Amino acid sequence: MSKFLCNLTEPVVQTQWGKIRGFLYDGIYTFHGIRYAKAKRFLPPQPLKPWEGVKDALSYGFVCPTLSQPRPTGEVLTPHRFWPSSENCQYLNVWSSSLDPKAKKPVMVWFHGGGFSDGSSIEQCSYDGANLARLGDVVSVTVNHRLNVFGFLDLSSFGEKYVNSGNAGIADLVAALQWVHENIDQFGGDPDNVTIFGQSGGGGKVTSVGQSPSADGLYHRAIIMSGVMSGGMLSSQISGHDLGLAILEELVPGSDDISLLEQAPTSKFIEAVNKATEKLAKEGKRVGWAPVANDWYLGDPLEVGFTPYHRTVPTMVGTVLGEFFMVAQGEDKESLSPEQRRAVLEKTYGENTDRLIAEFEKAYPGKNIVYANYVDTMFRPGTLNYLRRKAAESTAPTYSYLFAPCFPYAGGTAATHCSDIGYAFHNADLVPATQIEGVTPRLEEQYFTAYVQFAKTGNPNNPTIPEWHPSTEQDLYTMVFDEKTEERVNHDDALQALLKEIKPPFRFDFSAFGDDEDEEPGKAWVY
Repeated sequence: MSKFLCNLTEPVVQTQWGKIRGFLYDGIYTFHGIRYAKAKRFLPPQPLKPWEGVKDALSYGFVCPTLSQPRPTGEVLTPHRFWPSSENCQYLNVWSSSLDPKAKKPVMVWFHGGGFSDGSSIEQCSYDGANLARLGDVVSVTVNHRLNVFGFLDLSSFGEKYVNSGNAGIADLVAALQWVHENIDQFGGDPDNVTIFGQSGGGGKVTSVGQSPSADGLYHRAIIMSGVMSGGMLSSQISGHDLGLAILEELVPGSDDISLLEQAPTSKFIEAVNKATEKLAKEGKRVGWAPVANDWYLGDPLEVGFTPYHRTVPTMVGTVLGEFFMVAQGEDKESLSPEQRRAVLEKTYGENTDRLIAEFEKAYPGKNIVYANYVDTMFRPGTLNYLRRKAAESTAPTYSYLFAPCFPYAGGTAATHCSDIGYAFHNADLVPATQIEGVTPRLEEQYFTAYVQFAKTGNPNNPTIPEWHPSTEQDLYTMVFDEKTEERVNHDDALQALLKEIKPPFRFDFSAFGDDEDEEPGKAWVY
């Protein structure tokens, strides 16, 4: 039976603002829903006010509202947890095996995925930080922050008050890191050894924080998982000024008082945002949510270069083999004959099939060639560019990886977007479709240990994997985590170049509809 402790006097921690009470379970001190800042709509996060007595940190805090109804989709691949929402969502969670201020354990701060518009610190079941703390001997932290219109509506043209409204969500993350810097020693953590890591949108947030000089010194290592979103993937085709006016017109027709956007109740504000974006979409103007380059956030490093501080930060960057190619294609891949496997590829690639097979077999020797159909071209090209530029500009090492197993789901599925998160948190058992008999325990130990070792030292090398070299501008030494994990050099450059030439365009559709005609459509929750 696991030990549980939560009484009137322990476990209680003194933070800079006041005392909080968590609980001890199975050797891990756990604190859910710690408030790290407060903020009014569109404005920068502000420090908390001190309090008397002891506040409970026994329930997860509010998550940021989404703009559309999530519809659970593909839960066997990405199990989720949904939670009450509020604009007042500046909360974080902490797991640690010690509350000794002298313990000085490495700290790993998780930025969740969902682009810059959706998700939360607990949204995926595999985000739970207990095993990171227990098996990795680190202090794990997960963070909520403002998203979508609440975190990334650029109203700076309407006055100094809104100068950084387009980056409010990233400013929340910096405020969370400031809280970590000032308080994490009371949870057994080392404020001078903090790793920020995140997947998908969370990886984009790692990059964004790295381009925000206000975060300099608050983190010391960075891991970007499937998070290099280049080519304007999330950008808008309309200015924040025009979008703000369009929302205002839906909210208060005929008004030009932009401050009215601050005062509208959350539900009415979201309704106005959705009406405005729907009308703009009909005009061919896409609305996206992403940080806005200014004096506070310096912009995409692939466009403007890395900040001087971030060049000194050891970094791990990688993707998974299939990413969003997660729909079964109607065949049991392992039972197909060589001729049938080639025929599957010919349906898409025709006369280019032989070229594709040749490059795929060089990049992934021994892997079933049908998986050439699944190779990601959404995140991988930008990631390769990111790795080379980071290696060229940095004084700190840059490590390249690729998570490449193929799971026995729906006839065989290449590692999908998010499928490596459970492995990184040592929570793979929480994600049914990522289990590979005889492979998962070893692969999870390798992947998890590399992450933890990198957080501890800035170098992922450890006895569970082959030697892993830092990349250079010319040569990417990529650790390919697979049924056989090994380092390969520039292994998929030629394959990616070929796919850029011959692969049909791909765009994932996040819309989702119910089984019954009277059900409201929602947004597929696959991240």
